[in-house]
Amino acid sequence: MTLFSYKKFICFSLPLLVLFLNPIVAEQLLTKSEILRKANECFKDLQYKVCSNLLLEIEKIQLVESEQKNYKCQASILGLQTELIEAYYFRKLKKNKNGMMLPYVNKNC
Repeated sequence: MTLFSYKKFICFSLPLLVLFLNPIVAEQLLTKSEILRKANECFKDLQYKVCSNLLLEIEKIQLVESEQKNYKCQASILGLQTELIEAYYFRKLKKNKNGMMLPYVNKNC
């Protein structure tokens, strides 16, 4: 391999390596339909494991949207996170758990 082709290889492979080693990008993120489906399940059943895993997944997506400067989507996802936390932790106080932010996540993401 010549020096030029070696440098060319490094120039093209280094950005890809950095991109794939980024933990947020390297993981498979939930799709919008999966988020909406799981959020509906969480509002209905309020199972701790389902809700807590969904909150962690949504947090990752929220960070990606922030890095991409997609602030409408990020704000919608933050609103959904707030509703999920409120529905789970305050379930005895608030009986009406409907997921008001779901249409905004659907529209903005």
